[in-house]
Amino acid sequence: MIETEFTPIASAAGGALIGLASVLLMWVRGNVFGATGILAGFLQPGSSTDWAWRAAVIAGMMTGPLVYLVATGGFPAIEVPVSTLSMIVGGIIVGVGVTYGSGCTSGHGVCGMARFSPRSIVATLTFMAGTTIVVFLTRHVIGL
Repeated sequence: MIETEFTPIASAAGGALIGLASVLLMWVRGNVFGATGILAGFLQPGSSTDWAWRAAVIAGMMTGPLVYLVATGGFPAIEVPVSTLSMIVGGIIVGVGVTYGSGCTSGHGVCGMARFSPRSIVATLTFMAGTTIVVFLTRHVIGL
């Protein structure tokens, strides 16, 4: 069985940084901080200025481990307690969900909920219910 660590300080700090980034992006550019939307717009930009801010956000996300290395002297520990096949299947499921849900947890769950968007509230409730069901089934019924 997979054991989950309780990390309230790191989780709260990460949540605060995501919230701050979301507010700053909305304030400075008027854009919603939805990771999949940012990536999609980066891959198919509408303009060079649109591409530039998206590239900056993606570069910031990718350099996080380097910032951690400088701050702590080591890279963060990454443990993947599932098989490669499970990650591929999960990635496909998430990709389908993001496509049909018109966004991801960062866009709907952070920005949409903060704006009291009914569509985002329903989407986030659906994400959470789906996650609860999948975790219960894989951990307690299937036994992965």
